[in-house]
Amino acid sequence: MYIPKYYKVTNADEIWDFVQKNSFGTIVTTKQGKPIATHLPLQLVKEGESYYLTGHMAYGNPQWRTFETCEDVLVMFQGPHAYISSSWYEKENVPTWNYQAVHIYGTVSILKNEELVQDLTMLLQKYEKHRENPVLWEKLSPEILEKELKGIVGFKMKVEEIQAANKLSQNRNEKDYQNIINKLYEEGDLHSQQIAQLMERKVKKNQ
Repeated sequence: MYIPKYYKVTNADEIWDFVQKNSFGTIVTTKQGKPIATHLPLQLVKEGESYYLTGHMAYGNPQWRTFETCEDVLVMFQGPHAYISSSWYEKENVPTWNYQAVHIYGTVSILKNEELVQDLTMLLQKYEKHRENPVLWEKLSPEILEKELKGIVGFKMKVEEIQAANKLSQNRNEKDYQNIINKLYEEGDLHSQQIAQLMERKVKKNQ
Protein backbone atom coordinates (compact mmCIF):
# COMPACT_ATOMS: atom_id res chain seq x y z
CA MET A 1 0.00 0.00 0.00
CA TYR A 2 1.37 3.41 -0.95
CA ILE A 3 1.43 5.63 2.16
CA PRO A 4 2.73 9.23 2.04
CA LYS A 5 4.65 10.18 5.19
CA TYR A 6 1.82 12.42 6.46
CA TYR A 7 -0.51 9.45 6.78
CA LYS A 8 1.71 6.57 7.88
CA VAL A 9 0.82 4.91 11.20
CA THR A 10 3.59 3.12 13.12
CA ASN A 11 2.18 2.92 16.65
CA ALA A 12 1.53 -0.80 17.22
CA ASP A 13 -1.12 -0.30 19.90
CA GLU A 14 -3.05 2.04 17.61
CA ILE A 15 -2.87 -0.44 14.74
CA TRP A 16 -4.00 -3.42 16.82
CA ASP A 17 -6.85 -1.40 18.31
CA PHE A 18 -7.97 -0.51 14.78
CA VAL A 19 -7.86 -4.17 13.69
CA GLN A 20 -9.91 -5.24 16.70
CA LYS A 21 -12.56 -2.61 16.02
CA ASN A 22 -12.67 -3.20 12.25
CA SER A 23 -12.24 -6.96 12.27
CA PHE A 24 -14.29 -7.81 9.17
CA GLY A 25 -11.38 -8.14 6.76
CA THR A 26 -10.56 -9.19 3.22
CA ILE A 27 -8.06 -12.01 2.71
CA VAL A 28 -6.28 -12.07 -0.65
CA THR A 29 -4.26 -14.89 -2.23
CA THR A 30 -3.39 -15.85 -5.79
CA LYS A 31 -4.12 -18.93 -7.86
CA GLN A 32 -2.11 -19.31 -11.07
CA GLY A 33 -1.38 -15.59 -10.98
CA LYS A 34 -5.01 -14.51 -10.50
CA PRO A 35 -5.93 -12.71 -7.24
CA ILE A 36 -8.84 -14.20 -5.28
CA ALA A 37 -10.42 -12.77 -2.12
CA THR A 38 -12.82 -13.64 0.69
CA HIS A 39 -14.52 -11.23 3.12
CA LEU A 40 -14.79 -12.61 6.63
CA PRO A 41 -14.48 -11.85 10.37
CA LEU A 42 -11.00 -12.31 11.78
CA GLN A 43 -9.51 -12.37 15.26
CA LEU A 44 -6.18 -11.03 16.44
CA VAL A 45 -4.32 -13.27 18.89
CA LYS A 46 -0.87 -13.12 20.47
CA GLU A 47 1.25 -16.19 21.06
CA GLY A 48 4.52 -15.40 22.79
CA GLU A 49 6.05 -12.48 20.91
CA SER A 50 4.18 -13.22 17.67
CA TYR A 51 0.81 -11.98 16.46
CA TYR A 52 -1.63 -14.03 14.38
CA LEU A 53 -4.89 -13.44 12.55
CA THR A 54 -7.31 -16.35 12.82
CA GLY A 55 -10.52 -17.15 11.00
CA HIS A 56 -12.45 -19.73 9.01
CA MET A 57 -14.11 -20.10 5.64
CA ALA A 58 -16.43 -22.57 3.95
CA TYR A 59 -14.86 -25.90 2.98
CA GLY A 60 -16.33 -25.38 -0.47
CA ASN A 61 -14.40 -22.10 -0.87
CA PRO A 62 -11.37 -23.01 -3.03
CA GLN A 63 -9.28 -20.17 -1.61
CA TRP A 64 -8.13 -22.09 1.45
CA ARG A 65 -6.34 -24.54 -0.83
CA THR A 66 -4.08 -21.70 -2.02
CA PHE A 67 -2.67 -21.02 1.45
CA GLU A 68 0.11 -23.58 1.10
CA THR A 69 1.19 -22.34 -2.33
CA CYS A 70 1.22 -18.59 -1.55
CA GLU A 71 4.41 -17.22 -0.07
CA ASP A 72 2.61 -14.04 0.99
CA VAL A 73 -1.03 -13.70 1.98
CA LEU A 74 -2.58 -10.24 2.28
CA VAL A 75 -5.33 -9.26 4.69
CA MET A 76 -6.94 -5.81 4.40
CA PHE A 77 -8.93 -3.98 7.05
CA GLN A 78 -10.80 -0.77 6.31
CA GLY A 79 -12.37 1.82 8.57
CA PRO A 80 -14.66 4.74 7.77
CA HIS A 81 -14.00 6.82 4.65
CA ALA A 82 -15.37 10.03 3.19
CA TYR A 83 -15.18 12.30 0.16
CA ILE A 84 -13.41 15.61 0.83
CA SER A 85 -14.46 18.50 -1.41
CA SER A 86 -11.75 21.02 -2.25
CA SER A 87 -14.43 23.71 -1.98
CA TRP A 88 -13.81 23.38 1.75
CA TYR A 89 -10.24 24.76 1.40
CA GLU A 90 -9.12 28.39 1.53
CA LYS A 91 -7.16 28.06 -1.71
CA GLU A 92 -7.93 26.29 -4.98
CA ASN A 93 -7.09 22.59 -5.01
CA VAL A 94 -8.56 19.25 -6.07
CA PRO A 95 -10.94 16.98 -4.13
CA THR A 96 -9.65 13.90 -2.30
CA TRP A 97 -10.78 11.07 -0.01
CA ASN A 98 -10.07 10.51 3.69
CA TYR A 99 -9.85 6.96 5.04
CA GLN A 100 -8.27 4.47 7.43
CA ALA A 101 -6.77 1.19 6.27
CA VAL A 102 -4.42 -1.54 7.46
CA HIS A 103 -2.71 -4.15 5.27
CA ILE A 104 -1.14 -7.18 6.91
CA TYR A 105 1.07 -9.73 5.16
CA GLY A 106 2.01 -13.18 6.40
CA THR A 107 2.00 -16.93 5.93
CA VAL A 108 -1.04 -19.07 6.61
CA SER A 109 -1.47 -22.52 8.13
CA ILE A 110 -4.59 -24.66 8.60
CA LEU A 111 -5.95 -25.04 12.13
CA LYS A 112 -6.35 -28.46 13.68
CA ASN A 113 -9.86 -29.37 14.82
CA GLU A 114 -9.23 -28.55 18.48
CA GLU A 115 -7.65 -25.21 17.50
CA LEU A 116 -10.65 -24.40 15.32
CA VAL A 117 -13.05 -25.18 18.18
CA GLN A 118 -11.07 -22.87 20.47
CA ASP A 119 -11.11 -20.09 17.87
CA LEU A 120 -14.86 -20.41 17.26
CA THR A 121 -15.50 -20.39 21.02
CA MET A 122 -13.59 -17.10 21.30
CA LEU A 123 -15.41 -15.66 18.28
CA LEU A 124 -18.82 -16.38 19.78
CA GLN A 125 -17.71 -14.92 23.10
CA LYS A 126 -16.64 -11.69 21.39
CA TYR A 127 -19.89 -11.12 19.51
CA GLU A 128 -22.47 -12.82 21.73
CA LYS A 129 -21.54 -12.47 25.42
CA HIS A 130 -23.18 -9.03 25.78
CA ARG A 131 -26.49 -10.14 24.23
CA GLU A 132 -29.67 -10.99 26.13
CA ASN A 133 -29.71 -14.61 24.89
CA PRO A 134 -26.10 -15.27 23.88
CA VAL A 135 -25.41 -18.07 21.41
CA LEU A 136 -22.26 -19.49 22.97
CA TRP A 137 -20.35 -22.62 21.95
CA GLU A 138 -21.26 -24.57 25.07
CA LYS A 139 -24.97 -23.83 24.55
CA LEU A 140 -25.12 -25.34 21.05
CA SER A 141 -26.03 -29.00 20.58
CA PRO A 142 -23.23 -31.47 19.73
CA GLU A 143 -25.16 -32.50 16.61
CA ILE A 144 -25.22 -29.04 15.04
CA LEU A 145 -21.60 -28.35 16.06
CA GLU A 146 -20.38 -31.56 14.43
CA LYS A 147 -22.31 -30.76 11.26
CA GLU A 148 -21.05 -27.18 11.05
CA LEU A 149 -17.42 -28.11 11.75
CA LYS A 150 -17.43 -30.42 8.75
CA GLY A 151 -18.37 -27.50 6.52
CA ILE A 152 -15.59 -25.07 7.41
CA VAL A 153 -11.80 -24.77 7.39
CA GLY A 154 -9.99 -22.81 10.11
CA PHE A 155 -6.72 -21.01 9.52
CA LYS A 156 -4.23 -18.69 11.16
CA MET A 157 -1.85 -16.22 9.58
CA LYS A 158 1.40 -15.22 11.25
CA VAL A 159 1.79 -11.44 11.02
CA GLU A 160 5.06 -10.67 9.22
CA GLU A 161 4.55 -7.17 7.76
CA ILE A 162 2.16 -4.33 8.58
CA GLN A 163 1.24 -1.26 6.56
CA ALA A 164 -1.16 1.23 8.14
CA ALA A 165 -2.58 4.53 6.90
CA ASN A 166 -4.73 7.22 8.48
CA LYS A 167 -5.45 9.79 5.76
CA LEU A 168 -7.22 12.47 7.76
CA SER A 169 -6.24 15.77 6.10
CA GLN A 170 -3.06 16.06 8.18
CA ASN A 171 -1.48 18.08 5.35
CA ARG A 172 -4.06 20.89 5.58
CA ASN A 173 -3.66 24.08 7.59
CA GLU A 174 -5.55 24.56 10.84
CA LYS A 175 -8.36 26.61 9.31
CA ASP A 176 -8.96 24.15 6.46
CA TYR A 177 -8.77 21.23 8.86
CA GLN A 178 -11.49 22.61 11.12
CA ASN A 179 -13.67 23.56 8.17
CA ILE A 180 -13.38 20.00 6.79
CA ILE A 181 -14.62 18.67 10.13
CA ASN A 182 -17.59 21.05 10.11
CA LYS A 183 -18.51 20.23 6.52
CA LEU A 184 -18.27 16.49 7.14
CA TYR A 185 -20.79 16.77 9.97
CA GLU A 186 -23.11 18.66 7.62
CA GLU A 187 -23.01 15.81 5.10
CA GLY A 188 -25.39 13.75 7.22
CA ASP A 189 -23.58 10.57 6.18
CA LEU A 190 -22.46 8.06 8.83
CA HIS A 191 -18.99 7.55 7.34
CA SER A 192 -18.48 11.30 6.97
CA GLN A 193 -19.44 11.86 10.59
CA GLN A 194 -17.11 9.08 11.74
CA ILE A 195 -14.21 10.66 9.84
CA ALA A 196 -15.05 14.03 11.41
CA GLN A 197 -14.95 12.43 14.87
CA LEU A 198 -11.58 10.83 14.14
CA MET A 199 -10.20 14.19 13.00
CA GLU A 200 -11.50 15.86 16.16
CA ARG A 201 -9.89 13.21 18.36
CA LYS A 202 -6.60 13.70 16.56
CA VAL A 203 -6.68 17.41 17.37
CA LYS A 204 -7.42 16.76 21.05
CA LYS A 205 -4.69 14.12 21.21
CA ASN A 206 -2.11 16.60 19.88
CA GLN A 207 -3.11 19.41 22.23
